[in-house]
Amino acid sequence: MPPTAPDTDDDVVWRIGTNSFALSDRVEWEPHVHEDRHELLWGTRGALTAETDHGFFAIPGTLGLWIPAGVTHRVTAAAGTAFRCTFIDTDVASAPATTTAVAMPDVIRLLLDRLETPPYLATTPRTHAEELVVSLLEPVEVSTIDLPLPHDTRTRLIAEALLADPADDRSIEDWGRHVGASARNLSRLFVAETGLSFSTWRTRARMRRAIEWLAADHTVSFVSRRSGYATPSAFVQAFRRELGRTPGEFASARAATERKSA
Repeated sequence: MPPTAPDTDDDVVWRIGTNSFALSDRVEWEPHVHEDRHELLWGTRGALTAETDHGFFAIPGTLGLWIPAGVTHRVTAAAGTAFRCTFIDTDVASAPATTTAVAMPDVIRLLLDRLETPPYLATTPRTHAEELVVSLLEPVEVSTIDLPLPHDTRTRLIAEALLADPADDRSIEDWGRHVGASARNLSRLFVAETGLSFSTWRTRARMRRAIEWLAADHTVSFVSRRSGYATPSAFVQAFRRELGRTPGEFASARAATERKSA
């Protein structure tokens, strides 16, 4: 929930409020929805991911994730993750209508911090600041893992099993015998429901978990093995193809972001 507004002489109304989280253990928030508030996840250190009807999103520390009001979402944070969650009333201003990554330049971070810091702004300047900060949010295209989830009972079972254990290397034929469907039908369903072939979907599922483990400071060797790759070099090549950078470059960028945020 947004923080409670302080007692002030002019009865300030807060339409934007931010909570901060610093987690020692892994935490998963079950699927939920905010009907009358948008949600902005930002200031991330560690591994923070969100699942919505639009897919899976890994949230880098340099950006934020905008989740519109009315969108059901599940958020997962690895042990050691820190982040901020800003709730924004829907009447503040127009904003992105779909779940999307947004740029978080210093001016936005400073404005959000100022809205939470005593002495608190009076109603009129606060209203202007709230509308300004939302108007500055701009969707950006980034190399994140877009992972739409299938809807059919059989394909969903496979997807959830692969997310739980991305090293599972069963073929589409093996999975077909497991869920009671032909390989041809499963292949068709994956493309129809996610826009991705089964093999591409599995690769992205592996990268999604790999980002979480890398952000938790596990070694490339550990992550490659847990992600289902026979060698670290094979994992590095797959990671570069999907995200446009090596695991080492990803870790370096994250470390630089954490130093800047500290």
